[in-house]
Amino acid sequence: MTGRFRVPLSVLDLCPVPTGGSAGEALRRSVDLARHAERWGFTRYWVAEHHSIPGIASSAPAVLVGHIASVTSRMRVGSGGVMLPNHAPLTVAEQFGTLEALHPGRVDLGIGRAPGTDRATARALRRGAEGLPAADFAAQLAELRGYFAGQPAGAASPGDPAPPTIRAIPAEGNEPAVWLLGSTGYSAELAGLLGLPFAFAYHFSTANARPALALYRRTFRPSAGRAEPYCLISVSVLCAEDGATARWLHGSSRLSALRLRAGRPSTLPSPQEAAERPYSAAELTVIAEATSSHVVGDPGTVIDSLDQLVASTGADEVMVTTSTFAHADRLRSYELLAQAAAGGDQPTAAGDQPTAADGDQPGSALLGVSPALVREQIRHAGGPGQTADSAEALR
Repeated sequence: MTGRFRVPLSVLDLCPVPTGGSAGEALRRSVDLARHAERWGFTRYWVAEHHSIPGIASSAPAVLVGHIASVTSRMRVGSGGVMLPNHAPLTVAEQFGTLEALHPGRVDLGIGRAPGTDRATARALRRGAEGLPAADFAAQLAELRGYFAGQPAGAASPGDPAPPTIRAIPAEGNEPAVWLLGSTGYSAELAGLLGLPFAFAYHFSTANARPALALYRRTFRPSAGRAEPYCLISVSVLCAEDGATARWLHGSSRLSALRLRAGRPSTLPSPQEAAERPYSAAELTVIAEATSSHVVGDPGTVIDSLDQLVASTGADEVMVTTSTFAHADRLRSYELLAQAAAGGDQPTAAGDQPTAADGDQPGSALLGVSPALVREQIRHAGGPGQTADSAEALR
């Protein structure tokens, strides 16, 4: 996608479930959106991992990524992300190694360190109420990537002829592009130390964005997969033909955010329901805080806002997440954004795009780094020993 906008645009999909709709319908609509996104020239399409939230159907990223990859041909597909504390690294390696083997050069494995859910559900996922502490995250990540490189946990040391005790097939030799996700300095610094690309969740953590991205660049060490730092920011966007329509449609997200903050998550309400509901002054304050980072308006306004954000953060890519009650409105929002980014013309066909963007060079940055050494090197206040931040994901 070339033209007016200076960096690549991508999609983050939470598979919103509208009130009166079903999870199955939401998943099929996400697959349809992916087909359109590829045609409109978006660089990559990621799906999130969330659990026990009625309005979000993306609880099994590997399954959904595989389906989306099968109905697209050139756009990168992946997770935004897999919450590693919820899963055995061996399982993640086997799942995403399978995806990479089936769709070589197209798969991204975005990794987060939060449970992505409430404490009760985290217990049900069998990794503890709080997920694993940050001190264990680097070790989990090292184990995960070791499976891709054929150097798994229990493998022999260099020069030892003894074979590995555990092997992940078909993960060996099929490592996807690994990203770290986050909204604090911990994951930013870890990504920098390991020479990995980094994705920052700007859409719910605006205050940390610039410090975290600066920390990532400052601590970045070139790796086998990356010579230079590469970061994207995820932004909540709603684009319509005019500002009034965009603000009306955004009412769904505003009411949904209020319910989530109140501990009563629901399916995505309609704009009509949101408009007819009375709000107290306190509720309006909560909504304003929860949606302060959302970019809402006509195409020109949206592109100008995103352009300013890129200029102020230095992001190399923008990943857009959009939730609307009606599927047609979500499609139209992404289409208008793509057209505006291309300078007002029709979006560049996906066939004219390279398969991999600059941030998609798989490598083995972590394999030669001791998890213990990584823990000692991280200086951010939210470092090892801290329970995983609930925001350490794209959601």
